[in-house]
Amino acid sequence: MPHDHGNAHMDPTSGDRRVSVAIWANALLTVAQVVGGIFSGSLALIADALHNFSDMASLVIAFVARKIARRPADERMTFGYGRIEIVAALINYTTLILVGVYLIYEGAMRFIEPTEVAGWTVVILGCVALAVDSLTAWLTWSMQKGSVNIRALFLHNLSDALASVAVIIGGTLIILYDVTWVDPAITIAIALYILYLALTEIGKPIRTLMLGSPPDMDSRAVVRAMTEVDGVEDVHHVHLWQMQEHEAALDCHVVLTEAGWSRIEPVKAEIKERLSAEFSIMHSSFEFENIHHAHQNVQLFGHGDVEKKPDHEDNKDTERQ
Repeated sequence: MPHDHGNAHMDPTSGDRRVSVAIWANALLTVAQVVGGIFSGSLALIADALHNFSDMASLVIAFVARKIARRPADERMTFGYGRIEIVAALINYTTLILVGVYLIYEGAMRFIEPTEVAGWTVVILGCVALAVDSLTAWLTWSMQKGSVNIRALFLHNLSDALASVAVIIGGTLIILYDVTWVDPAITIAIALYILYLALTEIGKPIRTLMLGSPPDMDSRAVVRAMTEVDGVEDVHHVHLWQMQEHEAALDCHVVLTEAGWSRIEPVKAEIKERLSAEFSIMHSSFEFENIHHAHQNVQLFGHGDVEKKPDHEDNKDTERQ
């Protein structure tokens, strides 16, 4: 089955404009929320402002990463610069985690030392924040389907929009019932949600940077497809990874039968065709071995040898039998 990424392609210039608008919107909102939070005494509002500031920083990082990622491969970066977007996503998710932890600490301290909160200021600025957060989430929604970098931004903005709803609810409860504990409680709830989003998504960029195999690709199915090619006896030392977010690559040793050895080029062409058609693997490199001179006791995945038991352990196994 082809390796479908569901990537919604968008003109890079148009995407850059969207990110630029989102950056300026978040910058203005952050300033307004910090000022409003200080004057109103609302920790939830300052928490939302801190989250918005992290969004703005994330947008800047993503914007720069998008620009760098378009550079062609050169003698310094022979695989190209596309992975910079994976690095940007990891930075943004890490930032989300740090923000979440800090907000939990601040919320707990506000429970211990409560302060008076101006509810109307909180509600008004919360409504403004909701409008801006909804705008930035909409700007990045159509772009996030094919980019882990932009998806990190989208989750930032989506969580901000939900946090703004929580801030509005909290301000309304303060106005109606004068319950000050609602403000730090909502702050902690926002923080827990931020942590949930970040921790469930951060594994994807880490896996890519660790040269892990594509998460939606069955590595053993790839091996089976290669061994089913006529003339292929076995496959080992398989390395399957993502050069960039949507570019899978493979290299391995291929053991050929005598018949396969006499027709290496047709066999290689068929393997490459199957990898491309069934798994969308466009970059593959092979080292061919004759069945009579193939490596023995080798790993299927990786580049090491199968660990052999010491002779005395083999003797013990024989005695038990």
